[in-house]
Amino acid sequence: MSKESPAAKKDPSNWFDEIIRPGEDEVVSFQISESYLGAPIKLPIHIWRGERKGPTVLVTAAIHGDELNGTGTIRHIISEQPFDLEAGTLVLVPVVNLIGFQSRSRLLPDGHDLNRHFPGSPDGGTASRIAHCFFEQVVKRSDYCIDLHTTAAGRAAFPCVRADMSNEKVAGIARSVGTEFIIDCKAPKGTLRTSASNIGCATILFEAGEALKLDSDVLEYTLLGIESCLIHLRMVSGKVKKPAYHIETSETQWVRTTKGGFLDFHVAPGDLVKQGEPIATSTDLVGDDPHPIKAPRDGFVLGMTTLPTVAPGDAVCHLAYPSRNELRKIARACERLSEESLHERMRNDLARGTVMTESTNDVEG
Repeated sequence: MSKESPAAKKDPSNWFDEIIRPGEDEVVSFQISESYLGAPIKLPIHIWRGERKGPTVLVTAAIHGDELNGTGTIRHIISEQPFDLEAGTLVLVPVVNLIGFQSRSRLLPDGHDLNRHFPGSPDGGTASRIAHCFFEQVVKRSDYCIDLHTTAAGRAAFPCVRADMSNEKVAGIARSVGTEFIIDCKAPKGTLRTSASNIGCATILFEAGEALKLDSDVLEYTLLGIESCLIHLRMVSGKVKKPAYHIETSETQWVRTTKGGFLDFHVAPGDLVKQGEPIATSTDLVGDDPHPIKAPRDGFVLGMTTLPTVAPGDAVCHLAYPSRNELRKIARACERLSEESLHERMRNDLARGTVMTESTNDVEG
């Protein structure tokens, strides 16, 4: 698919017939769909303008209606204004998928994933129409986008950015966020990330935490990342966040179980694992017939299931595969971190989502 030429951006002061002057901020809304009763569904967005000219940065959350950590972060920015916006325009959308959000569902009521229907169509189904409306009214007015996500329900993720690092503009903001991990990958067709980047709105996906939760450490992590990105774009004063270590990799894998049962977890998001080390062990309901699920390679635990029960083929652990030198770099960096650092607080918080046990390492499998 060929990329579209970026269209001329609209005046950043005029949003749905509301005039927002430099230095002002305002909540505006526009109709995104209709309910089953025919009532309009209006999407609220917060427009915050700096005194000086600059880029327009869009921050979105809950494009999957059950992913709430991003919503909490955006609400915090709106209510607390934790930094001074000096230039450009910040467009804050706490919830993109309002219909899914109302039912605490990842998907729309018809079972469609809104994040597979961009840039949408005015003549398509519900998901396609909503995507088209949002894309035309908001995304096309933006120069950059930070799309906030968690993992799907029943999983937990250590903070990372997903970005197409072959795109120089995308790579610049991806690195500025200051996460320890960047997963270099192209997004599936129909995602906001792909469709927005194709029209010149450089877009990254920031993923952290769990669905249907609002975690204070994830909020702090995400807030620092957004502020660091705005500093990089010279919209906010300050220093770009420097992570404890920085890894960019395109190699990741979900490790799956070949046997059903009840899980004992031995690692958590943020841990390092060695090849052959048990990640978890499944047993039957009375604790017999143990089956270890082992790391196929040395790696870093990006994410885990938080569900204690599995069937054959279920994903258990999401591993990233940096080089051995990079893994040693991570280990050394973590040794220097205090328990009170955000990195370690995040790691400990995500570990509390599962009941962890020591691996016996003597089980055949």
